[in-house]
Amino acid sequence: MSSAEKYRALKGMRDVLPPDIYVWQKIEGIASGLFASYGFSEVRTPVAEATGLFTRGIGEGTDIVDKEMYTFEDKGGRSISLRPEGTASVVRSYIEHQLHTLPSPQKFYYAGPMFRYERPQSGRFRQFYQIGVEAFGSSSPALDAEVISMLRHFLQRLGLDQLVVQVNSIGCAACRPGYTGTLISFLGERQGELCPDCQRRHAQNPLRILDCKVPQCIALRQGAPKVMDHLCADCRQHMELLQHLLTGLEIPFVLNHEMVRGLDYYTRTVFEVTSGDLGAQNAVAAGGRYDRLVSECGGPDVPAFGFAVGMERITELVKKTLPAVHPAPSAFLALLGAQALYEGLRIADRLRTAGIWTETGDHTASLKSQMRKADRVAAAFVIIIGDDELAAGEFRWKKLADGTGGSAPFSALSSFFCGCS
Repeated sequence: MSSAEKYRALKGMRDVLPPDIYVWQKIEGIASGLFASYGFSEVRTPVAEATGLFTRGIGEGTDIVDKEMYTFEDKGGRSISLRPEGTASVVRSYIEHQLHTLPSPQKFYYAGPMFRYERPQSGRFRQFYQIGVEAFGSSSPALDAEVISMLRHFLQRLGLDQLVVQVNSIGCAACRPGYTGTLISFLGERQGELCPDCQRRHAQNPLRILDCKVPQCIALRQGAPKVMDHLCADCRQHMELLQHLLTGLEIPFVLNHEMVRGLDYYTRTVFEVTSGDLGAQNAVAAGGRYDRLVSECGGPDVPAFGFAVGMERITELVKKTLPAVHPAPSAFLALLGAQALYEGLRIADRLRTAGIWTETGDHTASLKSQMRKADRVAAAFVIIIGDDELAAGEFRWKKLADGTGGSAPFSALSSFFCGCS
């Protein structure tokens, strides 16, 4: 077996190469610029954390904790997990560095890889990437509306407009237990007909049954009580004000009474943004409020709200809406001879430090061969440098797009690109 056959990317993990990487970079650039205008600062957390952070934060009985985490024991006997999502890590960092002592709200964003051991399928991988935001220190629905609005502006800047914002409230510690009991009673006679996962959820986490995609479970939960009908006065007021604010921000939304999200830490607001262009796995972004997670992880009682965007899915959409991005050199130096190589490398160095993407040709190759290479890399200009050009103190140039050309002094080379590229 050859090394090429032996060493391949692990199942569910992939390389991101040009031209896709240019789309990723554009998405990340738009995100960082927009999020900064809302006061969000970037944070970078480790990809591995103590397993307990995720089992405590995400919740035992969830699919992520029970089935999907990459967990191992390190050489010190500690249980370590690769992060399956970003929120718990940001919460750990928020607590560890006592960021609650700073003025609220504290607002952060991140971008990076997450890891879940699940069946790879379209738009879903075992190593996948997310852009996420987390805002700490406000329980107001105004924060919910502000962050959802920021997400919508982000998606619009990417050229995405055929999207649906779905919202729901799953209540709080005061009203959710009552609803959970009502739901358990409703599902009681149907429990034996549920899928094996939902039979387990019936005892551990019955709200997750509402999110099951198995057809028999979808049919069995028809007519189930709605959590919105069992909210306490505070949660109902929070949800009503959020809807009012979203309407004021001209954000179309629909109420999805079955949406509960797959993580235990959510309270009150949960939401998803979906696209009809992605098939069954159609969520582009999702998030919600998690007012108890900071305290449950050992920190102070601090409310929070956030969301995450799946890079793989959004990239597939963006490639359909944004013009193709294929960066190319501004200058290709066709070098003819040893002296041209010496001077050409010096010139290329000056152009590059001025921010001009410059490539150099093989000084032993013919001009015709170097011109073909310049065309293959789609350079904007070919700069020809040989003994005659060096003696005259002028370079020859050719614009590949239209075939025009001319000559100019070497001293004007940097300004030439400022005016012509």
